[in-house]
Amino acid sequence: MGATVRINVYVQPRASRTEVAGTYDGVLKVRLAAPPVEGAANAALIEFVADKLGVAKSRVRIVAGASSRRKVLEIEGVDERAVTAMLR
Repeated sequence: MGATVRINVYVQPRASRTEVAGTYDGVLKVRLAAPPVEGAANAALIEFVADKLGVAKSRVRIVAGASSRRKVLEIEGVDERAVTAMLR
């Protein structure tokens, strides 16, 4: 189907709404309405990215930075161009 792609993301929890907000310090910035409590923001990030790319949530993983604002996501089944186009 597609390759596995890794993207760097900067997350801003407790935003007014969940959305892609351009870039921050050279990486993709995502605002999340969810608070950073008990994994709620991480779950919201995975759900948001999966929905935007049209893949199952099980194909999106946080591989680095689970407790940080800076995260590395690994997405299976898509190519890098599709990720860039859908998330920007």
